[in-house]
Amino acid sequence: MIVKYVRAVTSFNRNSIPTAFSFTRIHTMANQLKKCSSVKELECVYATMVKTNANQDCFLANQFVSFCTSRFHRTDYAILAFTQMQEPNVFVYNALIRGLVHCGHPHQAIIFYLHMLRAEVLPTSYTFSSLIKACSLLLDICSGEAVHGQVWKNGFGSHVFVQTALVDYYSNSNKFFESRSVFDEMPQRDIFSWTTMVLAHARAGDLCSARRLFDEMPERNIATWNTMIDAYARLGNVQAAELLFNKMPARDIISWTTMITCYSQNKQFREALDAFNEMKKSGISPDQVTMATVLSACAHLGALDFGREIHLYVMQIGFDIDVYIGSALIDMYAKCGSLDRSLLVFFKLREKNLFCWNSIIEGLAVHGFAHEALAMFDRMIYENVKPNGVTFISVLSACTHAGLVEEGRRRFLSMTCAYSITPEVEHYGCMVDLLSKAGLLEDALELIRSSKFQPNAVIWGALLGGCKLHRNLEIAHIAVNELMVLEPNNSGYCTLLLNMYAEVSRWAEVTKIRVAMKELGIEKRCPGSSWIEMERKVYQFAASDKSHPASDEIYSSLSKLDEQLKLASYVPELEAML
Repeated sequence: MIVKYVRAVTSFNRNSIPTAFSFTRIHTMANQLKKCSSVKELECVYATMVKTNANQDCFLANQFVSFCTSRFHRTDYAILAFTQMQEPNVFVYNALIRGLVHCGHPHQAIIFYLHMLRAEVLPTSYTFSSLIKACSLLLDICSGEAVHGQVWKNGFGSHVFVQTALVDYYSNSNKFFESRSVFDEMPQRDIFSWTTMVLAHARAGDLCSARRLFDEMPERNIATWNTMIDAYARLGNVQAAELLFNKMPARDIISWTTMITCYSQNKQFREALDAFNEMKKSGISPDQVTMATVLSACAHLGALDFGREIHLYVMQIGFDIDVYIGSALIDMYAKCGSLDRSLLVFFKLREKNLFCWNSIIEGLAVHGFAHEALAMFDRMIYENVKPNGVTFISVLSACTHAGLVEEGRRRFLSMTCAYSITPEVEHYGCMVDLLSKAGLLEDALELIRSSKFQPNAVIWGALLGGCKLHRNLEIAHIAVNELMVLEPNNSGYCTLLLNMYAEVSRWAEVTKIRVAMKELGIEKRCPGSSWIEMERKVYQFAASDKSHPASDEIYSSLSKLDEQLKLASYVPELEAML
């Protein structure tokens, strides 16, 4: 057995002599390399290699170059060790090319491949897998095509591993025709080749071809199923993703997380929480991505008790509260009304990224703590965290809640002047909302008309809301006319204008609007709904809803409450019900 190992080791070096001494020395130094936990230790081992001339051994050089790049990201040490060698073999070249790609130096990787060709060292399939990845990082199709030519020249035109890498490369480069051509010309395909091609179709948005190929596959693994489910999820086809998920013969953490994310991204938050509970029952342990997604679903539902349980679960299974779970917890507690817990999580985080700062600033703004939100923004800047567009949406919202018009204007201008952030349509929407609520409706209308963006329904809706608040029927008419073009089937805007006329007893206009709504077929089709969390279960109620098993008891209680309100001489505001 030892003799076989000696032969294997010495085959890395053309000049090595398979003796017991050389084997012992190589084995000892290889173990020393594996134990290196710092650059200083790595330097000491290499000094010993140079002193004993072991740096010329291709096996040790391969190990040293690999450790330099994969563990310590020291490409300078790897290149130095390589240049000191008299006759590096293909394995050393492969280690250096792979390491350079891993450390984000694809151009240098290609240069050393050219060096390899000049040294008349023949490449292997591993050489080309690294080179193809280098071309992906370079985003240079010419380099990719040149490497493709080298693949054919060196006899790897039918190599499954290399050809699959090319399929993936062309797909990532938006060269779908070339990707499919490589796949179709493959004489042999394995399950990874098929999965890669399915993914290529999905990336191109061609779900029909992806599904056809999926159905044609001679065999499938979990990764194939996950690829197809993720493709449906990204396009918002929850039903197809769910159907495929239920057909899976086996599921892993990626399968469950993909399905939970699918539900959450398509606003089916209760289903996301149900899927998470089913995942735990099936014995699959969640990861950080799963937990962050589930916490986001809790935030949207306002499910505070469930969110607390998730937080406790995260701590019990020993997850590190990193910036991703941390920002999700901050957001969840803030949106569920527990701002104190949100702040507690924020200040306990050892490391905070922009997502954490954005979450706490938004939380403070939503809860009406405008000055505290602005102070938190200033603290973020002091700690050298650069804001983005999302940050300023929260900042401008804070100004809106507190009616800080001049402060909002100053912060809006600072986006471009101080932080080189171009305001988007959402930021203009925040400013229109700020000005409208402050009664500066003419200024708000002027801002909309001077914007380089096409105003959307949210912006015109904010202006209409300000008109309702300050009873400006003239500008309200302008806003409603624009909104009816953008969302012709939305009855809410016409109803709001109708209520405004009713408030000032202009019944002729009320009648006109009702007639126009009837002629246009505009009616309220989607009733309002709300959620309530009881005993870890989230219930949804819609207007006139009788789907709940206890609906008779619910309506009976409402009737009793209504009677008590009448006895208390409560008079409802009927104009809002017109």
